[in-house]
Amino acid sequence: MIFDYETMKVIWWALIGILLIGFAVTDGFDMGVGLLLPFLGRTDAERRVIINSIGATWEGNQTWLITAAGATFAAWPLVYAVSFSGMYLAMLLVLFALFFRPVGFDYRNKLADPRWRSAWDWGLFTGGAVPALVFGVAFGNLLLGVPYHFDDTMRSFYTGSFWLLLNPFALLAGVVSVAMLVMHGSVYLQIRTTGVINARAMRATFVAATLLIVAFALAGWTVTRINGYQITQMPAIGLTPLPLAKTVIAAPGAWLANYRLYPWMMLAPAGVFTGAVLAVLLSRLGWPKLAFIASGAAVAAVILTAGCSMFPFIVPSSSHPGSSLTAWDAVSSHLTLQIMFWVVLIFVPLIILYTGWVYRVLRGKITVEMIEADNKTMY
Repeated sequence: MIFDYETMKVIWWALIGILLIGFAVTDGFDMGVGLLLPFLGRTDAERRVIINSIGATWEGNQTWLITAAGATFAAWPLVYAVSFSGMYLAMLLVLFALFFRPVGFDYRNKLADPRWRSAWDWGLFTGGAVPALVFGVAFGNLLLGVPYHFDDTMRSFYTGSFWLLLNPFALLAGVVSVAMLVMHGSVYLQIRTTGVINARAMRATFVAATLLIVAFALAGWTVTRINGYQITQMPAIGLTPLPLAKTVIAAPGAWLANYRLYPWMMLAPAGVFTGAVLAVLLSRLGWPKLAFIASGAAVAAVILTAGCSMFPFIVPSSSHPGSSLTAWDAVSSHLTLQIMFWVVLIFVPLIILYTGWVYRVLRGKITVEMIEADNKTMY
């Protein structure tokens, strides 16, 4: 089975989206649990229950982020170059925040000093909160456009700054990201915990889902008023991607064009509201596993909404729209995309099957009694 170059470009746009969704749905609830740790755990034993609910699986979940970054580098090298150079400080902030996770899990229980353990609890909170916020801010800036351009030799020049990334709309997108991951994490805690932690997680699900619905609706309203981007001329350029060969305009409401052309795409934003509402209802009815599926669907729908709105744009340029990178011209060679396609087709299903097996083996509730009975080996 060999696809032509244009088809492979669309396939890889979809595959990168799937990898991002895999990261958000799996490692997302880990980050949500870390965000909730200092607030849902009132005693050291309760906080250890929360930590051990994800302690055995968080490392495997985080590999989705590494996989998505590696796939972006191989499939969209120009996107990787522009994003990681233009948003370098933001990426470093995420990296430094993620450092707290492995050391927090491994060192927290080494000393019984409450101050020591409290410090690592806030470290785990930071490892969940900062990436969740920064990733949302990054998506918000992609929708606004990033100030960069290419010269005649295809060297990229970023003309913005770290502080310009923290604009109101991007921060609103960050709130959407944090709210959806807190919702997802709190539903997961309902699956793995009992008693007061379970009850607190249920209340957190309601608060986070409500915030997600409000923030997402406000972000959607804002998108109708900010500049989106549209390709007005895309000359036939054969098999050689040339980012500077196209003509792009910025216009208010341009991000809605795909929904007018393909009304079925409205299922994505509708899925955010539906998933969030179902997550609350199902958690209140005592069906946390179904609520987890609903919250995961809402998380996936948020990412799908961004992708459907922007397609085929990947990194629009606000300062030089013609330099914008799209799924048509930011890609690697046809051969590279084909080889990677087969690698993904073989190994990603194996990873999913193995992950499912791990969660099946490690299923069950974590209780304070379990922590006290196995005090030395549990986190």
